[in-house]
Amino acid sequence: MPKQQIPQERNWYVLHTYSGYEDAVAKNLKQRIESLGMEDKIFNVLVPKEKKIKIKAGKRKIIEEKIYPGYVLVEMVVTDDSWYVVRNTPNVTGFVGAGTTPVPVSKEEIDNLKKRMGTEEPQYKIEVGVGDLVKINDGPFKEFEGKVSEIDEERGKVKVLVNMFGRDTPVELDSLQIKKL
Repeated sequence: MPKQQIPQERNWYVLHTYSGYEDAVAKNLKQRIESLGMEDKIFNVLVPKEKKIKIKAGKRKIIEEKIYPGYVLVEMVVTDDSWYVVRNTPNVTGFVGAGTTPVPVSKEEIDNLKKRMGTEEPQYKIEVGVGDLVKINDGPFKEFEGKVSEIDEERGKVKVLVNMFGRDTPVELDSLQIKKL
């Protein structure tokens, strides 16, 4: 097999994996790098994740979610040896690129991704404004409609005026419990 002509420089590359096996691939690859003595060619393995806020059983939970399910990032110098080690890691289906030649990810993309991952506390994304009509999709007032009267960005809460018994009643809700109409 003729040797591939790839520049011998350190770059980030994207691996395609079976979905759900990203962490296992990262762990296996790290073990293979160590046991096969490839630390001088493969430097870093990364499963990009970010923290998100979800509501489960009425409680706010912070979860880690994969940014790119089915993909793992690897910082390496591509040689025939290093390519072979990575490519033959269990559950890796291949590099992202043309044919067998991996295409490096730009430095800007990696920096943006690291910034996105580095956020310690997830931000509340409140996508409604005061006066907006909303539908409540969780909690004791589920299916009720109302108008947003107040927004508390810090706590991720909104006050919604819900019409009960012929009068508007303010109800404090989590921003994730409502949907804009």
